[in-house]
Amino acid sequence: MSSQENAEYAPEHTPRLPWAQHAPEVYRAMVRLDGAARKGLDAKLFELVKIRASQLNHCAYCLDMHTKDALAAGESIQRIVQLSAWEESKHFYTEQEIAAIELTEAVTVLTDGFVPDEVYERAAKQFDEVQLTQLIASIIVINSWNRFAVTTRMVPGHYTPGQHG
Repeated sequence: MSSQENAEYAPEHTPRLPWAQHAPEVYRAMVRLDGAARKGLDAKLFELVKIRASQLNHCAYCLDMHTKDALAAGESIQRIVQLSAWEESKHFYTEQEIAAIELTEAVTVLTDGFVPDEVYERAAKQFDEVQLTQLIASIIVINSWNRFAVTTRMVPGHYTPGQHG
């Protein structure tokens, strides 16, 4: 038996607030917005965007959910693992995916300044205007989900792929 098999994990934290129960109309509106934002986007690209924003926002609940959904959509473990260091791992991603990841970072971390023109222009070259609008909406929606989950301390680890879709 390895020492890891005998290791005791830290206790699971408890959520602060079951926000979806207390604001069901807001929750349902978020689900509808999420569904509308994903229309026309490739499932793997959509999940990469969700994972990258969740990494930046330190949202463990959304990381659990979207890595599982990405795997269920056929994404590789290697590309999911490399996503946190994508700038050194660009050869794992298409030019379109890189543009989407860059845009995700720029929109997610607005405190670093506005979305740079060059980042927006690279994305605009990879997506038509409808797709680009859907991508921007998807980035904004995952950032909203992240903020709900982090603020209310939603507990990761219990999600199963497709559970909310």
